[in-house]
Amino acid sequence: MTHEATGVPDLDDVAGEWVAAGDLGHLPSLRNQRGQAHVNHDLTSVSWLAAPPFAGGYHTGVLRVDGVVPGVQHYRWKPWGTRRTYRDAHVNIATDTSLAYDADRLLWRIEVTNTRPHNATVELTQDLFAPVGHAETGWGWLHTVPWNASGEHDYHALERIRETTRPGAQGAPYLLGPGPRRLRLGRPRPPGIQRDEDSAPMLLEYELPRHVSTDWVYPHTSAARGTVRALTVSTGLTFAGPLLLDDGVEVALDAFELTPGSSLELEFRTDDPGHDGVLLTHGNHPDSLQLGIEGTRLWLGICGEREIAGEPLEPGRWHRIRVEVDAHEARLINSGKEVARTGHWTRPVRWRSTVDDGLVAITDTASPARAAYAFAVPPDELAPHGAGARATWRLDLAPGATAVVGFALAFGTDAVETAAQNAAHRLDNELSDTADAWRRLWAHAFTPGNPDFSGHLPTLRTEDRELARAYYMGALLVVYMRNIRVGRTGPVFLTGGPRLGATTTFYWDHTEWSRMYAMLDPAGLRAWLLAGLASPYHESFGYDVRGGGPLGNYYISNEYALFRLIEHYVGVTGDVALLSEPAGGRTVLEHVEGLAYGVAGRTGTGVLADFGPDAWRVLECVPNYVDAMASFNAAYVGMLRSYSALLRFLGRDADADRTDTDAEALAAAVLDLYAGAGRWHIQHPHGRDTIGHVLDFGLVAAELADDLTADQRAELVAFVEEKLLAGPWMRALAADDPIAPFSDRPDHGAGGAFGAWPGVTAYGLAKLGRPDLAAGVLRRTPRAASGGLWGQAMEILPETGDGQVRVRVAGRGVANRDSIAGAAIAEAVISGLFGVEPGFTALRSTSPRTDVVTAPDLGTLENLNLRPAPEPVGTVSLPH
Repeated sequence: MTHEATGVPDLDDVAGEWVAAGDLGHLPSLRNQRGQAHVNHDLTSVSWLAAPPFAGGYHTGVLRVDGVVPGVQHYRWKPWGTRRTYRDAHVNIATDTSLAYDADRLLWRIEVTNTRPHNATVELTQDLFAPVGHAETGWGWLHTVPWNASGEHDYHALERIRETTRPGAQGAPYLLGPGPRRLRLGRPRPPGIQRDEDSAPMLLEYELPRHVSTDWVYPHTSAARGTVRALTVSTGLTFAGPLLLDDGVEVALDAFELTPGSSLELEFRTDDPGHDGVLLTHGNHPDSLQLGIEGTRLWLGICGEREIAGEPLEPGRWHRIRVEVDAHEARLINSGKEVARTGHWTRPVRWRSTVDDGLVAITDTASPARAAYAFAVPPDELAPHGAGARATWRLDLAPGATAVVGFALAFGTDAVETAAQNAAHRLDNELSDTADAWRRLWAHAFTPGNPDFSGHLPTLRTEDRELARAYYMGALLVVYMRNIRVGRTGPVFLTGGPRLGATTTFYWDHTEWSRMYAMLDPAGLRAWLLAGLASPYHESFGYDVRGGGPLGNYYISNEYALFRLIEHYVGVTGDVALLSEPAGGRTVLEHVEGLAYGVAGRTGTGVLADFGPDAWRVLECVPNYVDAMASFNAAYVGMLRSYSALLRFLGRDADADRTDTDAEALAAAVLDLYAGAGRWHIQHPHGRDTIGHVLDFGLVAAELADDLTADQRAELVAFVEEKLLAGPWMRALAADDPIAPFSDRPDHGAGGAFGAWPGVTAYGLAKLGRPDLAAGVLRRTPRAASGGLWGQAMEILPETGDGQVRVRVAGRGVANRDSIAGAAIAEAVISGLFGVEPGFTALRSTSPRTDVVTAPDLGTLENLNLRPAPEPVGTVSLPH
């Protein structure tokens, strides 16, 4: 059956299908071009709100129906919001939750239908919390999140609190994190994995790396001044002491897990009652149990809470201090008397609420943040409740009758009451305006001269509906990840989130859609590149676009990523003048040579680049994927060849000849790593491993396709078909690889694959002469998106006996629900299937550039935003 070739679809038709709650591993996100958030397991609550400089902690409150919190049965995501539904023998409830477009507002609409055969009164009770804080700093990959007593990003603790939004789980404990943690006396360490104690792959079960912004300051930096002795823990751990604590003293003891009923005791004598410091910390996690002293008073901290004893310590006297924990609270006891106790997060500790004239106003006592709730339909009851309020509606409904209520939350530093009231009074219009704004933005993304982007994307016109859907879902992912407020240089495209990265861009992830980036927003890419090149990209994986500082550890992909981004920008736009622009004390051209020849500084005993033994710098979770691997050595071959083309364009033929010679020597060394059957060796200093990973396939196929023999190309294709592809998605690592059991993360291990890998694989298959297989890979990918768009990781689920391979967006492994790397699927359509590959090699082309490309049996790619490069004018200095 054939279909009429169609172009850009209506946004409503691109993505957003009903999905049963039980089929989801990651709940839908919310975005609005300035912020992000997550919906939860109940019908209304929202967590992980981040709209810099504002962030929300905990959650916004659950909805009760006749006193019970219903769980969502089905979700439907759209770019403008998420619909959640529940139905039983008594009621049918559908809720819409949206972040108002380009505004600091959340919107809720609740439809209630009486499904009983008789009249009934349905009582809706909505908790209304707004734990919103304001912070100008701390916007890293792990960004600021407001807690009652801190601003730390505490991923695992907040996820435990999100679990309490499930039906019947409102009283579930969340205080104690799982897993053993080391007890540390004296000076605490900043939260995060400690590389001097843990060199394991980054599996992230209990803690995260400290990928915070450079302007974040940990509040506890020194030990308390005094003496500790006679420490005992209910697990059996003891420390006799005495230990004299001073600012820099740190003593690590054995690890143990805190469980309900755990306790610890010690004796402490303060020697400097005016000094603030820490006595002990259990672990180095944001939610760690911690005991300290402030002035002369003890304090106890755990899971975002911090309680200070009412009575001071007496200097020079020994105090017997005891800490007891159960599932819900921790207690501090001094000399047999309880002096402090933690409580539930909803208490009015940091946030204060008032109810007046049908409006709820919430004030943050620790920052300038303010928030307000207003209502489209006034509740029958509205009263303060903890740190927020509680609204109740009693709806008298005939059989089959429906009632609608709704409310709005505005946050900011002023005028929030007016903003909330205006939004609530025109709630339906506000929701429809938000959807229409997204529809306009979507249309503009394909329209030359539009008011939102400095360029536009090409239109795919094809009868192949599945391929079209994959392409346009990739395009939508790019548009969805755009943020127009957080970037110093203008609009940016964020890497991931929610839960992480509200201002973060990774170099590597942007490479996965670099041609699209240059076509859609060339001005934005140019500004982002200049800022990135001015930052220490040899020390970090990306940068904070709000604060401008580097983030995280170095990735060995950085050189390849930045080189290709520069190349594709210049190739698409013809903006050769970029090469003469200064960035970080060098011209962009000087950066280009440094990137292309980055291999020179990493060469081991032979020609191959040895990238060192740290798994965190590559795939994070594959322990043996270190040292000299085929993938990034092949990448350097490609970079050198592209750099040679640039040199010839600039008239530097002798230098280009030298670069070609270097590339050929490295290419031969890479091919020597081939292990047969589509797998590759990893060269370690003392031997070789063999591995079957998509990254080797992707980069070798992309950069060395013409260097491979026909047999090698066929073996690589067969390896992908037989070992990696799985249903609508794929595995990153062959399931029969010996390292697979030690790499259980669904993005780079055998249990699934990163959002970019199908696109990378399809491009590689096309380069190896199999566009038919490439198109098949791409066509299937929409079925893996859990009703929305692709995330950081798609996991392959256990078989159920029907022979079907089921895949879903993964939440485990700290995976992001949204990941711009999935745009690689659309990028592969452009570059792999249609062969649109503007780069340095195209600069010397005399063929006129066309805005339409045809691929046999697929269709046309129209409205290409490609511009010719001028002849080199003047002198572009060659770096030395």
